[in-house]
Amino acid sequence: MPQTPPKSIEQIVAELGRYPIDAFMFVQECIAHAAENVHGPMSEDEKTVAQWMTKEAMDFPTLAAAYHENSLPPEIRKIVDRIGGAEKLNRHVTGQQLCWAFRDAALARWGLMSRTVLAHWKITRTEDIGVIIFALVDHGWLQKQPTDLLEDFSNVFDFDEVFERVYRMG
Repeated sequence: MPQTPPKSIEQIVAELGRYPIDAFMFVQECIAHAAENVHGPMSEDEKTVAQWMTKEAMDFPTLAAAYHENSLPPEIRKIVDRIGGAEKLNRHVTGQQLCWAFRDAALARWGLMSRTVLAHWKITRTEDIGVIIFALVDHGWLQKQPTDLLEDFSNVFDFDEVFERVYRMG
């Protein structure tokens, strides 16, 4: 079972030294937006299992293994069965999906000021989103799939295009 991440977000921010904590917090918020965009809202059963996993400090691979080994508590096993199995609980999103959710969330929150806010945080390209994500992965705050790469965040979109021209055309 995974342990509590060894470093706080503040320590990760200080160690990386590139982006402020607000940038990390916003990227983390965008993960939930991306998961909802891709997988839809969480059902009450999914929320129950997610809360239990948080309480148990359990990640998805550990949950899936426990499910297949039939070692989950009976009440959790019953919920996972009702959902359709452990694999149905995987709400993974790709780097590209996360970048587009990031764009949507920034535009919804700051509109025309999005590019200015993000530039203030030193986020000027989609690669910056990936650097933040992988810093969190490297320190145990997030998990990745074996196929996830930092390169998945390369040139997903051009910041000029999505944060400025979209308003000129609208």
